[in-house]
Amino acid sequence: MTIRPATRADCPGILAIYNDAVLTTTATYDYEPRTLAQREEWFDQHVRDDYAIFVAEDDAGHIVGWSALNPYHARPGYRFTTENSVYIATDRRGQGLGKLLLAPLIAAAQKRGLHAIIAAIDATNEASLRLHSRFGFVQVGHFKQVGYKFDRWLDVIYLERLL
Repeated sequence: MTIRPATRADCPGILAIYNDAVLTTTATYDYEPRTLAQREEWFDQHVRDDYAIFVAEDDAGHIVGWSALNPYHARPGYRFTTENSVYIATDRRGQGLGKLLLAPLIAAAQKRGLHAIIAAIDATNEASLRLHSRFGFVQVGHFKQVGYKFDRWLDVIYLERLL
């Protein structure tokens, strides 16, 4: 397994993992799959704004997970805060890839001079909550029934790690 900075050529693999999460999980509250053009635009914006993206690539060259730092809010007072994303391919979950993808995000945030990383996680996503906790994230909020997907109301837990 190789963890490395993503390139634009990785967008199809990133997209496949994200779109599967859209259709089958509450890891994202998006309802509609994204297009390759949308994912490439997202990638290009991340590069322009110096937000890190990493991929996990297996020995066969397949993208099996990815992670990213993302803007938290557009207002300049939030410029030292970032929100993270970590997504793993369905058949690779539970194999420790989240740990491999979260560690370089934290290092990239520190290198960029960021002060805080926020993780907004569906309250039922125990694996992601455990993962973030292992990396020093602490719960700072629990919003009840702020999301709606798959015909049910969903809670979101906010975790934070100060750098």
